[in-house]
Amino acid sequence: MAKQLGEILLEKGHLDEVQLRQAQVFAKQNEVSLVEAIVRLGFLTEEQVTMAQAAYFSIDYASKENGILIPEREQNLNEIIPEKFARENMIMPLFVEDDILAVALLDPTNVFLLENLKMISGKQIRPFITTKSQLLAVMDAFYSKKNYLEEVMVEAARTPAANAVNEDEDEDLDNVGVLDLDRSASGSSQYVRQVNAILRQAISERASDIHLEMFDERVSLRFRIDGSLYERTTPAKEAVNAIISRIKILSKLDIAEKRLPQDGSFTIHYQNRAIEVRVSVCPAVFGEKLVLRILDKGSGEMNIDKLGFEPIQKKAFLDAAQLPHGLIFLTGPTGSGKSTTLNAVLTSIRTPELNFMTLEDPVEYKLAGISQVQVKPAIGLTFAAGLRSFLRQDPDVILVGEVRDNETAEACLKAALTGHLVLSTLHTNDALGAVPRLIDMGMEPFLLASSLALVAAQRLVRVLCPYCKVPYVPDAMTLDRMIKEGHLNPKEANTWTFFKSVGCPKCFGTGFSGRRAIYEVYRMNEEMRNIIYKTQDLVELKRAAIRSGSLNLRANGWHKVIRGQTTIDEILSITTADE
Repeated sequence: MAKQLGEILLEKGHLDEVQLRQAQVFAKQNEVSLVEAIVRLGFLTEEQVTMAQAAYFSIDYASKENGILIPEREQNLNEIIPEKFARENMIMPLFVEDDILAVALLDPTNVFLLENLKMISGKQIRPFITTKSQLLAVMDAFYSKKNYLEEVMVEAARTPAANAVNEDEDEDLDNVGVLDLDRSASGSSQYVRQVNAILRQAISERASDIHLEMFDERVSLRFRIDGSLYERTTPAKEAVNAIISRIKILSKLDIAEKRLPQDGSFTIHYQNRAIEVRVSVCPAVFGEKLVLRILDKGSGEMNIDKLGFEPIQKKAFLDAAQLPHGLIFLTGPTGSGKSTTLNAVLTSIRTPELNFMTLEDPVEYKLAGISQVQVKPAIGLTFAAGLRSFLRQDPDVILVGEVRDNETAEACLKAALTGHLVLSTLHTNDALGAVPRLIDMGMEPFLLASSLALVAAQRLVRVLCPYCKVPYVPDAMTLDRMIKEGHLNPKEANTWTFFKSVGCPKCFGTGFSGRRAIYEVYRMNEEMRNIIYKTQDLVELKRAAIRSGSLNLRANGWHKVIRGQTTIDEILSITTADE
């Protein structure tokens, strides 16, 4: 397959021979597939590689966008192709029609697999080709069991057990710090099974965080999905301490220490991918509170075209990111996706001719061809100290995870003034609020005016579930407000369709599925530079930005509403009118 793929991409002109050799060497050295090597090196996207294969083999390409990679739930496909077989062979049943079973797979040349499918299903096979990331996402959603967590908790409540976790009683702890959820935990203690069930359910529901805490009379287990917390079936109160001890063992924390906060992490191996889990344990009045942050690298969207930029915003950001020197700041609250956006931008502009370096806390995405450094304040490796060291490493583009203090701000400014492009983040309410914040941190206005290339802000809004959203007509006052704030053309109003959320089994009753960013992006022009240099008046700066034709957060949000991607209430809850 790898040999055929290389020949296909060469024949179609997608790669040259030098790039193919580089990808083959990278794949061998890093023990990854040729497709992954090509994508990680930035030569092609996963979709481009797969669509080239589809064209070569004359096999239809399946994706969510073209409506093919959506399995029929009413045809008992999970009985025709069991989950275990589907995951082991990386195939996804789609539908049955006239005794023909349609399946999505990664390798259309695997004749042996196609024959096995024919024998197992008793039907003729119609193959479609898709990408690995899309296949895994659809597989997780299709085979996930909403009541799996509840089944495990009910079973545990019926089975008496001691309130302790013994490190020797579970085979998963042979390699402490790594948990393989694909291995059976049937012989393990009920607490091990409960932890595994909580993690599996959270991953299948795309949760970013798990909250477990005790109160006077009850236990609370909540998953944060698309930014909101939802209650889930809880373990028994007497089991909570043992569950927390199990997590502590996995993350190499002190199980005897219950008076002080502790932080750790461990890795999950699940469904052909590695997922990092960050652990925070904090003592509370009724017992320790446990919060797990799930960092699923396989679910992160690193394609700048799919983040949520309007075309004019994307062009402004990429134009600024290709400057030889200057400052770019992205603002927003914690968890708003700033790191994902900046890493997607770096991936888009990455080239072997330039030296890219990042300084992060923590390093969330491993990027091929980019030197990444983890901040360690305990030993003196702060953002400012690391940035000073970077300047002796001959960098062209520098990413600084966050500007937190005057020292870091001054180091960023010095790097920009000495011929480097610096990208970083700030915590401000809007993009232009970065200007007074940086001046308060000690940047001279005349230096900031000359070096600042672009400021941007972002928020995350929930995307409507495509299976259960229903159309409706908003009132005239709301429509007028949208037209005014979004700078929309009222003559096009009859082409807009508005939707509201309902909730269905596919979105676990939330009415939403995933999140997408809304942005405001301001490229510095001469008028804005003069305001920063002379008066630093934020009101005047915002007026100048509006005159430049840029969209603010609220306006960008209204554009997503009229496209049917999110709801009016979601935009109103995330943004304010003056943003």
